[in-house]
Amino acid sequence: MSLRSTYDVVIVGGGHNGLVAASYLAKAGKSVLVLERNDYIGGATTSSQVFPDFEARLSRYAYLVSLFPQKIIQDLGLSVEFRRRRTASFTPFDGNQGLLLSNIDEAHNQRHIERLHAGDYAGYQRLQAMNQHFAEKTWESFLHPLQSKGFWQKQFQTDEEKAVWRALVEEPIGLAVEQHLQSDLLRGVVLTDAKIGSYTHAHDESLLQNRTYLYHVIGNKTGEWRVPVGGMGALVQALENTATHHNATLWTEANVTQLHLGQEWHNVGFEKNGQQYEVKTRYVLVNASPITLKKLLNEPFLPTDQDEGTAFKVNMLLRRLPRLKADVSPQEAFAGTFHIHQSYSQLQRAFDEAANGQIPSLPPCEIYCHTLTDDSILSPALAQQGYHTLTLFGLDMPYRLFVEKPDATKKQVLAAYLAGINTFLAEPLEDCLARARDGSFCIEAKSAWDLEQEVGLPRGNIFHKELSWFFADDAPSVGQRGVETPHPRLYVCGSSAQRGGAVSGIPGYNAAMKVLA
Repeated sequence: MSLRSTYDVVIVGGGHNGLVAASYLAKAGKSVLVLERNDYIGGATTSSQVFPDFEARLSRYAYLVSLFPQKIIQDLGLSVEFRRRRTASFTPFDGNQGLLLSNIDEAHNQRHIERLHAGDYAGYQRLQAMNQHFAEKTWESFLHPLQSKGFWQKQFQTDEEKAVWRALVEEPIGLAVEQHLQSDLLRGVVLTDAKIGSYTHAHDESLLQNRTYLYHVIGNKTGEWRVPVGGMGALVQALENTATHHNATLWTEANVTQLHLGQEWHNVGFEKNGQQYEVKTRYVLVNASPITLKKLLNEPFLPTDQDEGTAFKVNMLLRRLPRLKADVSPQEAFAGTFHIHQSYSQLQRAFDEAANGQIPSLPPCEIYCHTLTDDSILSPALAQQGYHTLTLFGLDMPYRLFVEKPDATKKQVLAAYLAGINTFLAEPLEDCLARARDGSFCIEAKSAWDLEQEVGLPRGNIFHKELSWFFADDAPSVGQRGVETPHPRLYVCGSSAQRGGAVSGIPGYNAAMKVLA
């Protein structure tokens, strides 16, 4: 693949956001070079054969999609499918009982919620209506220039709308959860959306939990999290195909080492196959972490406590799904989000213990089975034999817990998660796990510390830093795209951009629009 001496745009990092930006810019006739340090395209949004002895391609780091706008799919003509899960969630409790919520049967949901606490279904519906109303008003703005907080507040005019704004933007989300729901279990199910990937709690005065909650409930005006058919790798492949079709140049194993900013041209230096290269470009888009950008600019990186990652990811391959103590089939329970130790009080206890430097005694986590909705990530032989994948995502496991003894602590935490799951199973999960040829279990665990070492996520934060509000932070930011830096023609197009985070493509789109403007 030939290399030009000058480009209109150089994109540092080949994750999905960089590919979105590359696709839009190349389609508009710009010369685009994407430089990816890994030997594959996709970054953390990729699929891989995690267990070499089995033909199963797992979404290794990211796994569900809610925030990827339909507009981007249509604009770029992406051939991707996001499939609905028939089960919304299953939450076991008291050994052999469980709350099963459906994505398609509201009468079923009402019966199950009312068993927990009379009147909670009405409160649950009120919360859902709040989310829906907020999403209807704000979602499409994510692909437009930023407006002020005051502008948005004026969009909520009636008394009912003002209450929605207050509950979701002004007050800790815990107040609304406690106002509308009485069941400790259901409160926890709702609150998990405010905690996924963020080190926060129900009454956090910083309102990080509110920002996290909004990102999990407004995507495409429904907030429903869907399964990417073919895994995350299918989305990456569709974006890669589009970018290269429009003549963008994608180089892997190309580690950017220098960035010199100029008045008319920027110079980008990188290393590939032991050779040094340098190209000139009008624009630089950085689809990498804030640490990487600061290093390239020779500036200090100063993260805050709210930037700390708290995710713990486990990938598993099973010979079969385990039986449950509750009278629910594993095909129903694991098809949605399977909550473990995530009642409201358990979530607060876990946060408090982690804040005190302890591994939570009942570590909260949630699990889902991709292959119950889409078995195309398995070879036909594995699918026919009944194999399945399980993805576990742990909460309240902050980066700080793993720094001193990362491997030993990871083993301890993984054992605690497996013990938590087994509390609600009629048979040990270990009996159902596939085994590699050497006899080892097909299970892979990644702590926040691992995510920093392997994927470059600052302090293991899956969003690169604390999630932002959807409005401008100050008056000078009004009208901007949330991708700007203090330097001309240098933009952020990854998760650390305002309105970044998760698999959305939104920062990539906004960076591309900034260039094209």
